[in-house]
Amino acid sequence: MDERTFLTAEWRNLVMLNYEVEPALLSNFIPAGTELARWEGKPFASLVGFRFLNTKVCGIPIPFHRNFEEVNLRFYVRRTFGDEVRRGVVFIKEIVPRWAIAAVARSVYNERYVALPMDHQVKQSKSGTFVEYGWRSSIGWSRINISAEGSPQLPAEGSQEEFITEH
Repeated sequence: MDERTFLTAEWRNLVMLNYEVEPALLSNFIPAGTELARWEGKPFASLVGFRFLNTKVCGIPIPFHRNFEEVNLRFYVRRTFGDEVRRGVVFIKEIVPRWAIAAVARSVYNERYVALPMDHQVKQSKSGTFVEYGWRSSIGWSRINISAEGSPQLPAEGSQEEFITEH
């Protein structure tokens, strides 16, 4: 591990819902020097849930903070640097289950992390996989889930799925 690496982890059981969004809704979040990235002229946002597994901070596993859920709301930007177009992700909100994780992420990465009670389910069967993430706020429980069949595949070149995953 590089001595400058702050965080390492595996991302597992990814759930990602993508949807077109009105650009005006994102305008207050677009960092200076960037612009909305668009697929076929349309900006997209994503609601993403996943498991952080085997997490280490500066190469050290922190007890009770190695494996946890995260759900985030994000959108995609780009920046032209000379002849190169660089892709980026802007996080509107990131939810994790432990206050220490949220506090460190806010202070180190200056991201919009909050700590809320969370849960997850992963069920695999012969017919497919079911994955769900939940979080409880002042209005009650919210959930994101998917059911998938078949084998995972790489997205088709030029597809909306490729646009999202390349960011």
